[in-house]
Amino acid sequence: MAAFLQWRRFVFFDKEIVKDPGENGKNFILPIGISACDSGRGHIVLGDMEGQIWFLTRSLQLSSFQAYKLRVTHLYQLKQHSILVSVGQDEQGINPLVKVWNLDKRDSGNPLCTRIFPAIPGNKPTEVSCLSVHENLNFMAIGFTDGSVVLTKGDITRDRHSKTLTLHEANCPITGLAFRQAAKVTHLFVATLEKVQCYTLSVKEYPKLELDTHGCALRCSALTDPSQDSQFIVAGDDCVYLYQPDERGPCFAFDGHKLLAHWHRGYLLLLTRDAKSPNKPDFGSREASPTEKQVLTIYDLDNKFIAYSAAFDDIIDVLAEWGSFYVLTRDGKIFVLQEKDTQTKLEMLFKKNLFVMAINLAKSQHLDNDGLSEIFRQYGDHLYIKGDHDGAIQQYIRTIGKLEPSYVIRKFLDAQRIHNLTAYLQALHRQSLPNADHTTLLLNCYTKLKDSSKLEEFIKSSESEVHFDVEIAIKVLRQAGYHSHAVFLAERHKHHEWYLKIQLEDLKNYQEALRYIGRLPFEQAESNMKRYGKTLMHHVPEDTTRLLKRLCTDYHPSQDSSDRDNMDRASMNKASPEEFIPIFANNPRELKAFLEHMIDVEPLSSQGVYDTLLELRLQDWAHEQNPEKKKVLKGAALSLLRSDHTVFDKALVLCQMHNFKEGILYLYEKGKLYQQIMHYHMQNEEYGKVVEACKRFGDQEVCLWEQALGYFARKEEDCKAYISEVLQHIDQNNLMPPLLVVQTLAHNSTATLSVIKDYLINKLQRESLQIEDDERKIRQYREETAHLRSEIQELKTSAKIFQKTKCSMCNSPLELPSVHFLCGHSFHQHCFESYAESEAECPTCTPENRKVMDMLRAQDQKRDVHDHFNRQLRCSNDGFSVVADYFGRGVFNKLTLITDPPGKAGGLEADLQRDLLIHTKRNA
Repeated sequence: MAAFLQWRRFVFFDKEIVKDPGENGKNFILPIGISACDSGRGHIVLGDMEGQIWFLTRSLQLSSFQAYKLRVTHLYQLKQHSILVSVGQDEQGINPLVKVWNLDKRDSGNPLCTRIFPAIPGNKPTEVSCLSVHENLNFMAIGFTDGSVVLTKGDITRDRHSKTLTLHEANCPITGLAFRQAAKVTHLFVATLEKVQCYTLSVKEYPKLELDTHGCALRCSALTDPSQDSQFIVAGDDCVYLYQPDERGPCFAFDGHKLLAHWHRGYLLLLTRDAKSPNKPDFGSREASPTEKQVLTIYDLDNKFIAYSAAFDDIIDVLAEWGSFYVLTRDGKIFVLQEKDTQTKLEMLFKKNLFVMAINLAKSQHLDNDGLSEIFRQYGDHLYIKGDHDGAIQQYIRTIGKLEPSYVIRKFLDAQRIHNLTAYLQALHRQSLPNADHTTLLLNCYTKLKDSSKLEEFIKSSESEVHFDVEIAIKVLRQAGYHSHAVFLAERHKHHEWYLKIQLEDLKNYQEALRYIGRLPFEQAESNMKRYGKTLMHHVPEDTTRLLKRLCTDYHPSQDSSDRDNMDRASMNKASPEEFIPIFANNPRELKAFLEHMIDVEPLSSQGVYDTLLELRLQDWAHEQNPEKKKVLKGAALSLLRSDHTVFDKALVLCQMHNFKEGILYLYEKGKLYQQIMHYHMQNEEYGKVVEACKRFGDQEVCLWEQALGYFARKEEDCKAYISEVLQHIDQNNLMPPLLVVQTLAHNSTATLSVIKDYLINKLQRESLQIEDDERKIRQYREETAHLRSEIQELKTSAKIFQKTKCSMCNSPLELPSVHFLCGHSFHQHCFESYAESEAECPTCTPENRKVMDMLRAQDQKRDVHDHFNRQLRCSNDGFSVVADYFGRGVFNKLTLITDPPGKAGGLEADLQRDLLIHTKRNA
């Protein structure tokens, strides 16, 4: 039971008297003898003692029509239909008549009366005490003073489609009726002076339930709106009761003699007799005396306050229309109670620091979130000033999402208020509205408070409940020394880099970091091994090497079996081993094992792998003292060189750095660097090896013998045997001129003439034989030339006698006409014409002449091919013969052209002389 005396009083309504717009500011006067009132559908309906029904519009225009001959006693205006139900009398006596009016239709200018029937329960006439009509027009209930209730079911606007029955009979007068519709269930509340009952009309038998054993006076009951669950209000003298169809609800201790009860839009209107009034009528009477004061009070039951209270003189009724309350009094006046706007009401509450009430009022008025947030802020500020920091922070929490968080945070940065600040920041994170600074601040609060349980609850919330920047949280926890919490957060939210940083740099848990990397996807495992591989190799070399072997062969994260089965086995994830070699900078043993594993598993590994492994093997070979092991290491290094997977230049540098003789010589030979082989043996003064190298590679590179001779010539030791062997080979292949040989050996002070005696004798003998052969050929060529010149001269000066008797073509005796050539061949003319290709050439000599001409032409074409000449000159053993051959081709001839002087015509003789000169130069 709510204590009425504790409810605060406010003036949330403005009271004004209604003025007549046509009477220059005079008060509006109601018709005389008002006996019934109601409102709805945009007008106020009045019934008087003369039988007229009046309609008052918003513009205060009055209109009326004669509804009854005597008087109107009750009116009921439906809110959803333009239907008006009235009760009145057309004749003397107790004979109430019910009329149903359709206000949208007219009959001779008046509303159309669609139905008339007498209101009589049974056969005995009695007065009507109250009236109620269901909004769906299917039910109408009439209460009588004899305690009976008549229910009309069906279309109440027509006689044919409805039936009337007596629903309730008793001895106590009926004081209130109200229909309640919930879904498809219809109830009828019935109030008498002694009881409150409820009928269920949606069931055939109309079951009845008695809700209470005390009732109310006439006009002291009402029905709340659906927002209040359509409860039935009964206003007794001591309390106001609310009823559900099956039980009594809350009770409010509003004492006082009740004269009227209404409900409108969440407000309960009660009219009571003023307790201070000197004139007291009898207890049982509900009629006020003409001079007593009446108090109209408007209650807000939800927010528990009195919205308005004022005294009036003799009120007829209070009606709600056009958003206001209209108070009708017996003296003909109308007062309007205009509700203040929500903001004005809130400001009134703020001035009195009634923030809780303001919040409740705002919610009931459906104020938007921005408006509510402003109330919460003001309430929080009020509590903060009072020193109630706990209460203030609760209000500030309700502003999250509307109020800038920094406004609140600045107020609670004091160390003594860190608990309040923590609560606010927690709420901010729960609503997923923090930024990085808020997360940092909250975690710092936890760490300052050393509240590990709250901290764990915060970071171990499910992923769907994470309302903070995980990376910022990890940073703060790490800085505060909560490494285990930071690691948990990083692992859970897959911040791999942070997890590894904390494990390696803070916790020094290298084994766990390595295990974590082995569970990552390939790309992330690869990148993290590149970043942290050196650190891991330094502390856990064996396990790190094993992980790198996995990473560079066929990597799969070390998950459980079910996860691994789901992986695509066709996809091969392999990192480049060459990229991880720097990790092993201080771990050569592990590096060697890693690289040997790689070339075993992947023979086609990159050249960098082979080069690095070669360097490691050469280092081991160079430092090994045990001959047996040294031999094994040498073989391993050579096997790598022979695998053809190493880079030639790098391998050669490595072999030279470690003075690996076998490898150097192998690479020189592989790269056809025969002179380098010679130089290597020369540097090491391996005379036998020098000669052996000349024998092996002298055919590919002839100059090796010359270099060998020069080398031995510069040696002061006794190298006669080696020089003799070299000279013998030079002599056999004619590699050097004798003079150059003599000049070369002249540098050796130990070499005597006996060393080259045999060489010079052999050389001079061959030269003598060559000279004799050349002289013989010269004599032969001179004789042939002289013979040819004599023949030419004879042909020029003497007549040629042709004595041939047979044709050189058909070998038949010659007959005229015949053809003779200076070469001595003769032909029948018909044979010559048949076989000759040219009239100026002998058919028999033509093939031989063509060969000579082709040779001359070829020589003429090749004489300008200088590159070919240079190549032949370099490659030939006898360069002089090549030069002589090109002399013969006319390579070095100079062509001189003789032209006629200007203005002088050249004769035939000058042309012949020029041609002869050109021919002579060419054949010189």
